[in-house]
Amino acid sequence: MMTFANTLDCAAALDQQDPLLKYRDAFMHPIENNRERTYFLGNSLGLQPKKTMDSIQQVLKQWQQDGVESFFKGDDNWLAYHRKLTNPLAAITGALPHEITVMNQLTVNIHLMMVSFYRPEGRRKKILIESKAFPSDQYAVSSFVRHMGFNPDEIVVEINPDAEGVPPTNRQVIDAIHQYGNDLAMVFLGGVNYYTGQLFDLHSIATASREVGAVVGFDLAHAVGNVKLNLHDWDVDFACWCSYKYLNGGPGAIAGAFIHEKHHLSEINRLEGWWGVKQDERFLMKRNFISSGDATSWQLSTSPILLFACLHASLQIFEDAGWNNLLSKQQKMIEWTDFLLASIPNNVFKRITPQLRGCQISLQFQKNGKEVYKRLFDQGFMIDWREPDVIRFAPVPLYNSYTEIWHFFNSLREITNELTLND
Repeated sequence: MMTFANTLDCAAALDQQDPLLKYRDAFMHPIENNRERTYFLGNSLGLQPKKTMDSIQQVLKQWQQDGVESFFKGDDNWLAYHRKLTNPLAAITGALPHEITVMNQLTVNIHLMMVSFYRPEGRRKKILIESKAFPSDQYAVSSFVRHMGFNPDEIVVEINPDAEGVPPTNRQVIDAIHQYGNDLAMVFLGGVNYYTGQLFDLHSIATASREVGAVVGFDLAHAVGNVKLNLHDWDVDFACWCSYKYLNGGPGAIAGAFIHEKHHLSEINRLEGWWGVKQDERFLMKRNFISSGDATSWQLSTSPILLFACLHASLQIFEDAGWNNLLSKQQKMIEWTDFLLASIPNNVFKRITPQLRGCQISLQFQKNGKEVYKRLFDQGFMIDWREPDVIRFAPVPLYNSYTEIWHFFNSLREITNELTLND
């Protein structure tokens, strides 16, 4: 761990030593009243890359000039566009490129994965999820269980359900996996908890799930582009994610999924559509489905090229910066953030984010939380308020600086001191 000083000079020195600082200028930063705002909301919606508009315009120009022939014409044809996305996403997720498919939206993909991987048999019917999961995960799992003719109250098991607002610890997850053991058909958890920013030990969870014979899948909405993943080596069965948070794919961006290669040629059940057909067979319009033999077999419909273009603009920046380089900077930013946070008296708020985390940190306020949030927002810090008492913020290594983090904590200290004195 580095030696820090709680000074603006130290923050400026950290920025000066940062080889990735230049990528901050690759993004459009919000401006209000001719003042650039400090954006700490990558956990909600990533910033727009400056390349996004050009990337979209290129697709529009192809459409204008060549119409449907754009799918086939030239080295930049649309049929090949998917491959532009799979290599960088494979690096970010620790997957093989043919284990990645870019399609649909997150909850749609969760339902598709449930079709393939929830296979109740005998007593092995239960699905293990975490309490305080993102609600859409709970909706998807419960509704799919009802679709299968089961009662979710009997099938879906929440870990640590009585701790309101607090997700389970890694130990509690592992213990629950072994507790339910032979009754478990599936373990399905978020990689990073959306509320607290807690990073689960996905490797250990995947190992424990395999030990009891359960399928394991992850919702990586708050993990992909945020934390180090090794989905292939961890032998994860499937994972899904959205691309509008840390991947900066834009609002409602095209989502992604990982399906381990061991399932590609198996007799696994899945919903099928023509875009999942092997590419050189697709336009022959045969009656029988001929699998592409990789994760793209789960694709249903024609790829949305304009959404691909948005995501591609961001992934080019990831490739240029280097994923391991970004993870190294993130770790340094985490240490800097923790150092500055420790300098603020904690009689006003408590940190509810464990040490094992990614970019996000969440503070729970005993009092005046909404007022603190409003004052920080008015000072130009774009952060997130979650009822009833939590502020979330996420400095991102691609486009945030050490100086921005210092200014944020300096303002937080001044605001909390003033409010404490006025109580």
